[in-house]
Amino acid sequence: MDGIIVVMHVVENKSTSKTGKKIYQSTLLRESYRENGKVKKRTVANLSRCTPQEIYAIKLALKHKNDLSVLGSLKESVDLQEGLSVGAVWTLYQSARELGIIKALGNNFKGKLALWQVIARIIDQGSGLSSVRLAQTHAAGDVLDLGRGFDENDLYQNLAWLADNQVGIENKLFQFRQSKSKPQLFLYDVTSSYLEGQKNYFGAYGYNRDRKRGKKQIIIGLLCDEFGDPVSVEVFDGNTQDPKTFASQIARAAQRFCCESVTFAGDRGMIKSAQIKELPEGFHYITAITKPQIESLIKQKVIQLGLFDENVCEAENNGVRYILRKNPVRTEETAQTRLSRQQSIKKFPEKKNLCLEQHPRAKVEIAVRDVKKKIESLKLDKWLQVMAGDRTLSLQPDDAALKEASLPDGCYVIKTNLSRQSADKQTVHDRYKDLAAVEKAFRYCRPGLLEVRPIFVRTEKNTQGHVLVVMLAYMIIRKLAQAWNKFDLEVEEGIDQLSTLCSMEVIVKDQGSCLRIPRPREKKIPSIIESIRYQNAGGLTSSGFPCSH
Repeated sequence: MDGIIVVMHVVENKSTSKTGKKIYQSTLLRESYRENGKVKKRTVANLSRCTPQEIYAIKLALKHKNDLSVLGSLKESVDLQEGLSVGAVWTLYQSARELGIIKALGNNFKGKLALWQVIARIIDQGSGLSSVRLAQTHAAGDVLDLGRGFDENDLYQNLAWLADNQVGIENKLFQFRQSKSKPQLFLYDVTSSYLEGQKNYFGAYGYNRDRKRGKKQIIIGLLCDEFGDPVSVEVFDGNTQDPKTFASQIARAAQRFCCESVTFAGDRGMIKSAQIKELPEGFHYITAITKPQIESLIKQKVIQLGLFDENVCEAENNGVRYILRKNPVRTEETAQTRLSRQQSIKKFPEKKNLCLEQHPRAKVEIAVRDVKKKIESLKLDKWLQVMAGDRTLSLQPDDAALKEASLPDGCYVIKTNLSRQSADKQTVHDRYKDLAAVEKAFRYCRPGLLEVRPIFVRTEKNTQGHVLVVMLAYMIIRKLAQAWNKFDLEVEEGIDQLSTLCSMEVIVKDQGSCLRIPRPREKKIPSIIESIRYQNAGGLTSSGFPCSH
């Protein structure tokens, strides 16, 4: 090869598997040379197992191969400056992409701004102004490629845009997940969120699940598929009764999602007789009945207490199937609660006896009335009575009545109009228990990592947009919780760790600068390493971190 000019360089290759789920990366040290008028190349070494620092050193040596003395002064020529936090934003962005959220929101500025509101909600709940400030410390503009800055007014206007486009966004997400087949089961439940202000469009006084008396609230209805993944969310006036929110969910499944045969699972306060009558042909229900309804069925001899067992049992009447079970855990909890109440009330008659002793004119009848009222308030009156004799009160339990009152402990009944051919008794029971997935979503969206509160908006559209942001954020949190469960890592803890990973600006004297992502320490959660593994050594160009020269 005498007289042939050889140029040595480092080549980094990426390729995707046929399924698109895996990305393969290789780093090669190659030579280029001309032979017989043609440019040819050959591989000198495979550098794929080298660290990024080693590869960078080889690149640097090749760049200055004619004057290696330059490398001696490199330390004085290079300066490092901490950049914006990138770990949390990048991981949440990738999760949103895999869930189809980015595709549903769109790639225009409004869609990207909506995505930032979702990500900001996960990192730190707050107002529009706090989301603007959060973008100043996290690499929102670079990762999301926003193109321009924004302020809190842009975010509030963006909430209205989300409300106007909610139907399209939810439909795209539904099609993304249900591309092959329609769901056979929908899970539906409602919750409330109280308001600090008085002027929210949906704000009204109603049954407050947060136990905040004197506070207006809004009602939120969440529709999930059979796997517990959110499908749609709706906001109602704060005084709307649960059953009145159900009709719109039926219409949504039938019209928007084009479901012809589907089963709705809802709590005992949700699906009542009126709602069952309104179900279209081909639609079914699974719900539970109340304790008075259970007692009524026992009196009618449709079911018997003896049928309740830890194993699922079934009875049928007039085309309605009743699935019976006695939960041993709940039975023990109820017994302990009853015992605790009995212990707490023992002190009450003692106080009355002391009062009667010290005040001769005090009436025994009034003392007895007060104790009875206390017993009734604790729901112990079926088996516990107060007796009076010689101006002394005593509690008298009725063991037989107590035994009878304890029989229904832990018993519950699920009813459905599904045929046995469609679902056996265990399947019906398990599908009702799947409502726990919706309850888990509400636990996230009320006090906890992801709260609907604080609500800083007032208008109808802004409130709807805000709640939609929370639903989209929950979808990402749910995905992360499943991925990080094997690491025994809470989502909040993981997000905090991710937020500590910042970009580094490498400034080379007289040669410009570039942004680099440092290698995470070994104890950093694996998801961080996975999310940046396939980025090149020159900077996160695919995430909007171009190298500048």
